[in-house]
Amino acid sequence: DALPIVFDLIQEEGLCVGGSTGINIAGAIRLAREMGPGHTIVTVLCDYGTRYQSKLFNPEFLRQKKLPVPGWMEQRS
Repeated sequence: DALPIVFDLIQEEGLCVGGSTGINIAGAIRLAREMGPGHTIVTVLCDYGTRYQSKLFNPEFLRQKKLPVPGWMEQRS
């Protein structure tokens, strides 16, 4: 669940976050869906994506690990 969120955040919001932040946001989204409207969910953006440029934002690495490569990343490689 974390990778699509990480990729959406960088493309849609300009937030370059790491995998731990992606997991936190995925958990917050899941909890919000379970709890329904009228609740406030808080999470922590605990790492930034610049530390993962050679892996998380490297299309070749993602392909080697059989992980999804977003279309916008394919266009740049």
